[in-house]
Amino acid sequence: MAKYFGTDGFRGEANVGLTADHAYAIGRFLGWYYSERKRRSGVDEPARIVIGKDTRRSSYMFEYSLVSGLVASGADAYLLHVTTTPSVAYVARVDGFDCGIMISASHNPYYDNGIKLINSMGEKMDEETISLVEAYLDGDLTLFDQKWTALPFAHRDHIGRTVDYVSGRNRYLGYLISLGVYSFKGMKVALDCANGSAWNLAKAVFDALGAKTYVINAEPNGLNINLNAGSTHIEGLQKYVKENGMDVGFAYDGDADRCMAVDENGNVVSGDHILYLYAKYMKERGKLLTNTVVTTVMSNFGLYKAFDELGIGYAKTKVGDKYVYEYMMQNNCRIGGEQSGHIIFSKYASTGDGILTSLKVMEVMMAKKAKLSQLVADLKIYPQVLVNVRVADKQAAQNDPDVQAAVKAVADSLGDTGRILVRESGTEPLIRVMVEAESHEKCQALVDQVVNVLRQKGHSVS
Repeated sequence: MAKYFGTDGFRGEANVGLTADHAYAIGRFLGWYYSERKRRSGVDEPARIVIGKDTRRSSYMFEYSLVSGLVASGADAYLLHVTTTPSVAYVARVDGFDCGIMISASHNPYYDNGIKLINSMGEKMDEETISLVEAYLDGDLTLFDQKWTALPFAHRDHIGRTVDYVSGRNRYLGYLISLGVYSFKGMKVALDCANGSAWNLAKAVFDALGAKTYVINAEPNGLNINLNAGSTHIEGLQKYVKENGMDVGFAYDGDADRCMAVDENGNVVSGDHILYLYAKYMKERGKLLTNTVVTTVMSNFGLYKAFDELGIGYAKTKVGDKYVYEYMMQNNCRIGGEQSGHIIFSKYASTGDGILTSLKVMEVMMAKKAKLSQLVADLKIYPQVLVNVRVADKQAAQNDPDVQAAVKAVADSLGDTGRILVRESGTEPLIRVMVEAESHEKCQALVDQVVNVLRQKGHSVS
């Protein structure tokens, strides 16, 4: 496992787990590395690196630190300013940048922040490059057959420059608008922008497509991103949609790479619902290449039952949209995502994109002349109980024969009426025990069976 970078970047509390010094060092390495690669391949020009940020107060600090490191190493830094993660991915890909950087901690509270690295194809950075960044942070970098105790600074006309690149963000907006194949005229749409990256972008897209657009949580002050708002606190949008007679509502997270929806009755429409309705729409039109939807192991059992009934295949990856996208690319799949609202439409984007996702949901509603509640009515979401057990040794707990026997007993008792999933946390000393079944009571009873064995065998430390 990477030391600093997880599946979604280098994340931590600002100036505690992730500091301005870290950001400067990352900028120093990336600016030097990509410029040096060009020099060694005979290209006499600086690296070009594009940067976006969300609305956290600390995002400015990290932006300035990254830029200082980049230009000191000879790279040119192009600033998109406050924007979404998918916009950075789009601009990096279409405008020929060496890499992109997004400053955001996604759905986390304002005091956290993160640095996400994106390659020239608009994809999350490869592990090899991440390992080099981490080696430099630890003062243990060996590269190009040489040990680097310090990186050279650029001098004179080789010092990099900073470029205001708001035009790139505007081009991304134009791209989203171009994907709107139907007019939204007459539709009352509510958007919850989480006081984050989508605050001044999403409304512009829906307005351009003719919707009557109503926005909540679009007054960022640096401290209120995701605060009782957005896709992880969707209750406010539910209330707003119902009380104001909206046709539909969409909620984004802090960097707008995920989207959750609310139907006209105020009911939550999760990422699983969105995968269901759009995959069904694609299959009906012969557009579902490979007839496969890519999910993570956390998607609901009811989604798989519904796909079985529709004759749609599915794959399950580890938790993380990074793994979903990797599988999609390797197997030529067109749609995949997570229950949390990270939905990837690989024909149009290389990452989850909340605004794009909301446009795609609108497309199905307009094409079928149907309410959102009608489009997801046939999907039964099974009750779920998830219990986290703190353990002394995750592998020992997972490999215990008695624990495995308890898991098998639950799986056998469920048959095709539910499922059990027992997995290790990637970041904490936890075993996660999850059961989905036809009733909450049954879920709880079956989870307890496994948890009790974990405790009886002495694996639990709480």
